[in-house]
Amino acid sequence: MRKIFLYVAALFFVLSMNSCGYNKMVTLEEQVTASWAQVENQYQRRADLIPNLVNTVKGYADFEQETLTRVIEARAKATSINVDAGDLDPAKVQQFQEAQEQLSGALSRLLVTVERYPELKANQNFLELQAQLEGTENRISTERQRFNQTVQAYNSYIRQFPQTLYAGTAGFEKKGYFEAQSGAEQAPTVTF
Repeated sequence: MRKIFLYVAALFFVLSMNSCGYNKMVTLEEQVTASWAQVENQYQRRADLIPNLVNTVKGYADFEQETLTRVIEARAKATSINVDAGDLDPAKVQQFQEAQEQLSGALSRLLVTVERYPELKANQNFLELQAQLEGTENRISTERQRFNQTVQAYNSYIRQFPQTLYAGTAGFEKKGYFEAQSGAEQAPTVTF
């Protein structure tokens, strides 16, 4: 009789875990992980392009060394911060995002500085790298948007009743979003 009770209890437990949405929480969490991998993939693509861009620019001896140094340092910092897809808490995502924004800023300064060098702007290698970098920035934006959509679906699901009763005890925690840079709500001033 006791064995039958244990089998019934185990069957009830398995069925209740299915009805509580455990399997869907696992699926949604895996989608968040896969989406995060795509974000990292695009950031890695950008990081891989930077040494080629820097080497092309270095060929012009009178180019500002300080600008190149900032790009190299920002790249090193951005690639040193790794966030585990299983632990995407908001603080870690924010730290990763800040390092990537510093790299974006350094690249922007580099591209603005290039405007003063017409022969560099005409260099075919530089133009190709610049086009690849622009394409990569678009891919990063797209993947960040997809990541946020996936996180939103996951976070919404684990916070709904009855999943909220089981999510915390089963280890499903709220994931962090990519957010706009501080000050992004104000349009930049353009002067001529």
